[in-house]
Amino acid sequence: MSQKDRVFREAPGKKFEFDETVAAVFDDMLNRSVPYYEEVMDLIVRLILARDREGLRILDLGTSTARLLLALHNAAEYPLILRGIDNSPAMIDRARKKCAAFGAENIELIEGDLRTFPIEAEDVVVANYTLQFIRPIDRPALVRRIYEGLNEGGEFYFSEKVVFEDRYLDKAMIDIYYDYKRRQGYSDYEISAKREALENVLIPFTIEENIRLCREAGFTHVDTIFQWANFVTFRAKKL
Repeated sequence: MSQKDRVFREAPGKKFEFDETVAAVFDDMLNRSVPYYEEVMDLIVRLILARDREGLRILDLGTSTARLLLALHNAAEYPLILRGIDNSPAMIDRARKKCAAFGAENIELIEGDLRTFPIEAEDVVVANYTLQFIRPIDRPALVRRIYEGLNEGGEFYFSEKVVFEDRYLDKAMIDIYYDYKRRQGYSDYEISAKREALENVLIPFTIEENIRLCREAGFTHVDTIFQWANFVTFRAKKL
C-alpha cells in the first residue's frame, strides 16, 4: 500500500513533516532508511507476546501507519487491547485504511498530541523513533507520564537514532549509515536533502542520555536490546 520513497529527489523547500507526501511513502521510507526495521519490530512483538497474557493493554506512541500494531494483531493467538496515537492526520488516515484492509477492527487509532494524551493502566507502551521528534525540553515529562501510566511490571519499548560523544566514532557511524542508504538506492543528493530537512526537527540523544531519561522518570531496569551503528532499541521496565 506504500509507494516508492522519492520525496527528496527534488529539494523539499521546507522542514521535514509527517504530511500526506511522507505518509504515502512512509513504509518504504522506513524499510530503506532504518536498518533492520522489520527485525526490530519482530523482536518487540515477540517480547510482548512472551508475556503470554490475554487482554494486554498496548499503546503505540507515534504509531504512523500502525505497522507494529498490525504485526501484534496478526501474531497474537489471543485478544489484545491495541491502541495507537499519532498527531499526523495523514498518518492516521493511512493507518485506518491499512487496518481496515487487514480486518483489524480491534485496533483503535487516535489522532492527537502524545505529549498530552492520557496514559493510564497500560501494560506496554511503545515509541519507535518517536521521542527523537519531541523537543528535548518536553521529553522528561513525557517519559515520566509513560512511567506513571504503566501498570506494575509494565514495559516501555522505544527505538532511537543516537549520537556518540566521541566525535570520531560519531562521524564514522554516520558515514557507515549513509553507505547503507546508498545501498538501498538513495542518491547522495537525496541523502543530503533529507539531512537538511531533518535538521533541528530530529534531535537525537546519546545512549547514556536515553537511559538517564528513563531512570530519572522512575524506571530502575533499562536495557538496550538491539543496536546497529547509530540505531538503538531500549526496553525499560517498571518494577
